[in-house]
Amino acid sequence: MPLPLRLGVNIDHVATVRNARGGLHPDPVQAAHVAVAAGADGITAHLREDRRHIRDDDVVRLMAELNVPLNLEAAATAEMVAIATRLKPHAVCLVPERRQERTTEGGLDIVAAAVQLKPVVAELKAAGIRVSLFVEADRKVMEVAAELGSPVVELHTGVYCDRFNEGGHEAACAALERLGDAAAYGHGLGLEIHAGHGLTTASVGPVAALAQIAELNIGHFLIGEAITVGLPQAMAEMRQAMVRARSGV
Repeated sequence: MPLPLRLGVNIDHVATVRNARGGLHPDPVQAAHVAVAAGADGITAHLREDRRHIRDDDVVRLMAELNVPLNLEAAATAEMVAIATRLKPHAVCLVPERRQERTTEGGLDIVAAAVQLKPVVAELKAAGIRVSLFVEADRKVMEVAAELGSPVVELHTGVYCDRFNEGGHEAACAALERLGDAAAYGHGLGLEIHAGHGLTTASVGPVAALAQIAELNIGHFLIGEAITVGLPQAMAEMRQAMVRARSGV
């Protein structure tokens, strides 16, 4: 039987709009409250090294005001570990980060970085934080995630979404097959499987239909849609697409 499927809403790009002009508006924390009122199961925010969107004070306020889990995306650096262990969000998703990238361009190479990541995972877990690793869909990666002691992996869906948006059915199907294989294999190892990056209401269905996925984290598309139809409606349409896919309708 498929697992219940949660929707996490990433509010980074509300902060992107705010920071484009400076000042206080639009407020990503207020957007988080709107998302929660509209049924978000959790809120995701990425605190980047260059603070290009979410800022430290945003995270402090989210921790103080949210009544749903906060998933803090961050690089595996001493600075970010110190912030996380001080604030203690529900979860920290370790992600790759390069200053020159527009958005996260792929999964964290946990196979090559296993030695460096192991103490980071251990320190976060010791602080009572649920650790997630943002990774590519690959069986070896699932094995290393389990060996590192991370209870959760988030599968990078960007390749699938790119192929889907380009209209390449065969390539999209191949990428989806890799996601499904990694989800099933990782779940069999005891990992909780999340997924996200680039998903839209058009592309989410095949991913939502993967029975082992417990949570989707979606941001850019929802915030973009919110500009024209509002965040509650954008979320409702995404939730409907998820439910239809998960129920096989």
